[in-house]
Amino acid sequence: PSLDASTFIGCVIDIALEEAVGDRHGFFRTLQVVAETCPHYLTLTEEDLKRDGFEGTKYICSPPLRTKAAQEGMWQYIRSGAISIISSDHCGYTFDGSVGKGRHGRDADFSLIPNGMPGLGTRLPVFYDAAINSRKIDLTDFVRLTATTPAQRYGLYPQKGTIAPGPDADLVLWDPKKSVTITNSLFQSNIDYTPYEGRSVQGWPVKVYQRGKLVMNDGKLIAQPGTGQFLKAQKK
Repeated sequence: PSLDASTFIGCVIDIALEEAVGDRHGFFRTLQVVAETCPHYLTLTEEDLKRDGFEGTKYICSPPLRTKAAQEGMWQYIRSGAISIISSDHCGYTFDGSVGKGRHGRDADFSLIPNGMPGLGTRLPVFYDAAINSRKIDLTDFVRLTATTPAQRYGLYPQKGTIAPGPDADLVLWDPKKSVTITNSLFQSNIDYTPYEGRSVQGWPVKVYQRGKLVMNDGKLIAQPGTGQFLKAQKK
């Protein structure tokens, strides 16, 4: 079904298994279809679902996390270009509370547990550490996977996704040497957990500019409400 849908939307989303790409790489290119995956499919495995008690529900997502071996295959397809977008698949469910993972009780049927995990604040640091530091993927490929190609595929380029005269000056100043132990308290969110709690990464954003204006400085959000703008996708 995802391949059928891809002929209309142009993207096979959230791939977690190398067989989902496999010999379809040529098929993707023929139909001008791209494939994306997310950091959790590249850094977490199905073993995280086995965590004690209710903790494993923090890692329930679709498609589900896979084996370490499947993960290695995913990295090969990133290197080959078969997977060309890294997204977050962010789902804003809490762990506790009336709308959280345990909204139906901690003994509820699996089908009643909200499906998905938060990923906005961790997408770049987790992927950077895994791709650049551990896998020695080229920095230009990191930018292509996380910024340029998404902007191109979703009709936002060249307003977004490039540094050049004219386009929006949406910039991230990145410290490649900064080591951070991820904890949920780092993020500007009402979500009460991160699936990467306690994970150490090297490489972290220190300043963020929105259309040339500083909106985040060393972890402190200084953007003013109402500064966002609606982005209309351009037809190709």
